[in-house]
Amino acid sequence: MNIYGSTISLLERGLDFSAAKGKVISQNIANVDTPNYKAKHVSFKQMMHEVQSNPINAYRTNELHLNFASKVSQPGIAKYGNFRYRQDGNGVDMDKEQADLAANQIYYNALVDRLSGKFNSLQNVIKGGR
Repeated sequence: MNIYGSTISLLERGLDFSAAKGKVISQNIANVDTPNYKAKHVSFKQMMHEVQSNPINAYRTNELHLNFASKVSQPGIAKYGNFRYRQDGNGVDMDKEQADLAANQIYYNALVDRLSGKFNSLQNVIKGGR
């Protein structure tokens, strides 16, 4: 029995996306002094394109059976092309990366608070409202 429908699953996917984005931003910040390093970013649009282009087909005994959904192991991580921020070829803009990191942290915390609220209400139901 699925009490919340797909809410918890969607929140989980959002946390996965935010974690991947945080990892990429951290890599960019760590390589701020690396010559010719090209900054990377996580693109939700790219991730959705990868999912749609690599479907998993399952053997179905009835045409009404649902097909398997493919799962992306690594979200759409892409480089910023030929963007050069400094003379040494490095494409990392520290101000932008720090702003993105702060925005991603706020997004992550909002998802965690929402997920915590879902689990607290479930716990309340289990305890009978006590």
